Amino acid sequence: MTDRKKYTQQFKDDAVELVISSGRPIAQVCTDIGVNEGTLGNWVRLYRADHPDRFGAEEKASVSWEEHQKALAEIAKLKQDVDFLGKSQRLLCSEATVEDFYEFIEAEKANYPIARLCRVLKVSRASFYRWRRPKGPSPRQVRHDKLVGEVTGLFKKEEGRAGRDQLTLMLNNNGVDVSAPTVGAIMREHGLRAARTRAWKKTTEQDPQAKTAHIKNHMLDGHGKRDFTSTVPGTRLCGDITYLRTGEGWLYLATVIDLCTGMVIGWSMAAHMRASLCTDALAMARDHGRLACDGAIFNSDRGSQYTSGEFQQWCAGNSVTQSMGAVGVCWDNAVAENFFSHLKTEFYHHQTFASRLAARTAVMDYIEAWYNRRRPNRRAGGIPPATALANHQARDREPVAA
Repeated sequence: MTDRKKYTQQFKDDAVELVISSGRPIAQVCTDIGVNEGTLGNWVRLYRADHPDRFGAEEKASVSWEEHQKALAEIAKLKQDVDFLGKSQRLLCSEATVEDFYEFIEAEKANYPIARLCRVLKVSRASFYRWRRPKGPSPRQVRHDKLVGEVTGLFKKEEGRAGRDQLTLMLNNNGVDVSAPTVGAIMREHGLRAARTRAWKKTTEQDPQAKTAHIKNHMLDGHGKRDFTSTVPGTRLCGDITYLRTGEGWLYLATVIDLCTGMVIGWSMAAHMRASLCTDALAMARDHGRLACDGAIFNSDRGSQYTSGEFQQWCAGNSVTQSMGAVGVCWDNAVAENFFSHLKTEFYHHQTFASRLAARTAVMDYIEAWYNRRRPNRRAGGIPPATALANHQARDREPVAA
């Protein structure tokens, strides 16, 4: 696979919209979707030049209002600090002890935040809380409290997408030694429940006139059992189509998934389900350097888009061998179906989209920032797909021993 990346116009437009609509710094978005900061900056600058109406007086007024509110909040804090210092004059004498400071904070905690009281008096907040406890907690309780903070904090950070097993893998990857039953107990204790799946209809429509007799199922092992594994990135792929409802009508999503890393290496969204939706997804994978140079196998169902002459011609011209399972057997494309289940469970069913653009931007964020780069994937050994790909690439660059 080549290291040089070519980005589709759709990818560029969606990346720029993500910067504009999310309010994140360009550097953060670059990290989330795996694009060079200078490259994304150029895309944004070109967009600003072509769409000056989106960055006019309203944006400036918004910034001015934020600065105004920030200044008012700072003034209120300063007034509170002055008032508090007036009450604490007696503590400035040399006879005042640390306990005097603690007692004063305890007496005034109803009027001022404890964090501010400790900051103004230059007292350690942790020491103050230890002073308040009649008896220190046990080491086991300390560890439990720390785990509670890590589990609840990570659950909130990932917006409720991650369940017990996902949280456990993410914590383990971050060096936290915790078991899945412990994480599950903490989640129950604090009422944390991951998003659940809703029913959704399938979009596969077969074309009885399609010529597919020459297309075999390449996802079987030597014993005729399904084999969705791969040891080399970009060689064995799968994909499918699903739909998303928006205020402007349906938006269709086609994907290309690498069976080695579990990474979504190509995707395309449009208001139609023509064959070009699927070829565009494969083209993204190719242009991003994610297809093996010496050829790849792509597995799909027997939907009319994948059996069309246009799609077969694209595959033949790009060294991609098609693979298809039996008619009406969803298990023959289980990996692609499983990704859509995650997308709808963790993300789509819990929000609405006024426009196709809003849905496109949110789906791109889910795929690139969450699924590819943060979500642990068992196919990748319990690490995010992008990390697994980077590990493979690092091994490929290692010199071969003589």
